[in-house]
Amino acid sequence: MTPPGTPSPARPALVPVLIYLAMLVAVISSLGAPLIPAIAAANDVSLTSAQWSLTVTLVVGAVATPVIGRLGDGRHRRRVVLVVLTVVLAGSVLAALPLGLGWLIGGRGLQGLGLGLTPLAIATARTALTGERSRSTAAALSVTVAAGVGLGYPLTGAIAELGGVHAAFWFGAAASAVAVVAAALVYPPSADVPPRRLDVAGAVLLGTGLAAGLLGLGEAETWGWTSPAVLGLGAFAVLALVGWAVWQLRASAPLVDLRLAGSRGAATAHGAALLVGLANYLLLASVPRLAQTPESTGYGFDTSIVVAGLVLLPFSVASFAAGRLARQLERVVGKRLVLPAGAVVLGIGELLFGFARSDLWQLFLAMAVAGLGVGTVFAALPGLIVAAVPAGETGSAMSLNQVLRYIGFAVGSALSATVLEAQTPAGAAFPGTGGYSAIGLIGVGSCLALAVLTAVLPGRTPATRPVQAPAG
Repeated sequence: MTPPGTPSPARPALVPVLIYLAMLVAVISSLGAPLIPAIAAANDVSLTSAQWSLTVTLVVGAVATPVIGRLGDGRHRRRVVLVVLTVVLAGSVLAALPLGLGWLIGGRGLQGLGLGLTPLAIATARTALTGERSRSTAAALSVTVAAGVGLGYPLTGAIAELGGVHAAFWFGAAASAVAVVAAALVYPPSADVPPRRLDVAGAVLLGTGLAAGLLGLGEAETWGWTSPAVLGLGAFAVLALVGWAVWQLRASAPLVDLRLAGSRGAATAHGAALLVGLANYLLLASVPRLAQTPESTGYGFDTSIVVAGLVLLPFSVASFAAGRLARQLERVVGKRLVLPAGAVVLGIGELLFGFARSDLWQLFLAMAVAGLGVGTVFAALPGLIVAAVPAGETGSAMSLNQVLRYIGFAVGSALSATVLEAQTPAGAAFPGTGGYSAIGLIGVGSCLALAVLTAVLPGRTPATRPVQAPAG
């Protein structure tokens, strides 16, 4: 039996395959945003309904990340990776077939399972590789996620422009098929460690609570904010999520260990992940839609899907650059001010989007500024978590932070659709320009809350409480 923690013999092609998997996850997740207007047109549905092709992937990703992390945390990691990739392939094919919006959303939900693969790839880099190669590969995987989104938006947009919206999903299917074959040939077996129990009840409560809440939020403007359906979904979501939180605190092997959010520093990091995720996806879900809005509305730019994807490229480039600049910023302003500084920069990007978008170049500028802010915050969060929890609990704390980040993404996506629906006059096909200003203001409010939250950080004193068994 291989002792726990012993690195498996790494095959020469492992690093390229791991990076390809991270790139695939980024591209698959990016298939939704620029294609929303095209999906609405192809299926003859409203833009609000088409928005679910993006939101559902993020919701599934929020629940799947800790579940896949737990399933792949032991001897079955290789098998879990192959099964998840196969499901992503099936979802890509389902989304590519012209079967209607419901089947497309179902396929996008299956694709959302792939969002849980990046943590497994990073874990594999740490266990199958050694020394500097392990550290550099883990860092490259984190960077690849941002770079992959930047590549995925214009690339899938170009494919959709040439072959239609379903061609973009066939591209996702082909890329997923390559990943299945590559992983089957190269992915190493894991250390032979005892299996860990999966918190099925926690996964069900989290998934149903998020789905109910986001469905109510997404359809509130259509059904009515005080309609029985919306109020019922809201109440059910609150009960499910409260029940989930109580269960996580009491379970012996929780899906995500909420006890790790007990310290002030950890709670700050997790709250920051939720807020920056929300502000982030308010923009990522809205900007491509605004760019493709006809000029006849008086504010749109009537761009192609390709150009709408290119508008998001500065965001990814700036996010990548901010990850490297954050360390220099820390030396200039000090550790305590890096997160508030990132929040302020992101808020400026939200403000530019809300009130300075008369020319297309201004959208490029707003996204570049926002990318700098998001990248700075995301680069600083791991250090805050490491300082707030004992070393043996870092992995579990990172898992909780990732879940909250995905929840913020999903809420931002659903909320952007609701705000724009509320600003769409009866019988009109497009919202008024005030809808995008409102999104900018909501984003600014989120960034102000983020700045205040992170400005009152406790001192970065390492936690000294007893080490608990890692979970999630």
